[in-house]
Amino acid sequence: MVKRSASEGRTDEELVRSACAGGTGSREAAAELLGRWQGPVYAWCRRFARDPDRALDLSQDVLLAVYRSLGSFQFRAPFGAWVFTITRHRCIRAMRPVALTRDEGADADELPAVAAGPEESAERRIEEERVLEVIREALDPLEQQVLWLRCFERVPVEELTQLLNVPGSTGARGLLQTARRKLRAALEKRGIALSEGEDT
Repeated sequence: MVKRSASEGRTDEELVRSACAGGTGSREAAAELLGRWQGPVYAWCRRFARDPDRALDLSQDVLLAVYRSLGSFQFRAPFGAWVFTITRHRCIRAMRPVALTRDEGADADELPAVAAGPEESAERRIEEERVLEVIREALDPLEQQVLWLRCFERVPVEELTQLLNVPGSTGARGLLQTARRKLRAALEKRGIALSEGEDT
């Protein structure tokens, strides 16, 4: 999921520049770039959607969105993190906020399924939107990414440090602690209590 080394050909960032430059080779660069990320994007969507057909539809939407947005990529973070952010926004309605402020290694797949009525479902969606709004307002983009990848994708902390190119001696672990502390404070300030199982 990290950008390719020079020995494997052009990096993701080099392909983005070529794709955005226009002229000869731009389409080929875009095709190579999207082909490179097709597998990871599908895997991410599959975790959200659970259904293979739905995940395929979502991944195609994501790749189209990535292609259309290549010109807005600002090279401030690894390309993979940017792609994941787009994937997250496309799949956000297929997920539930879990393990946001505490990391106990709980597997969401092992949680019992509870059939909620229409009113409960509507209330839960409203609560989720409020929490997501707080996350967007309280955390900077890198903190949002590291929290998302760790809590929803269960990416190991060591891999997060590499994937997001997090500087410092503590890497992604320190960033996660900061993000969780800021999120707790923001939720408390707004009087929002996460439902059981949604707290990290």
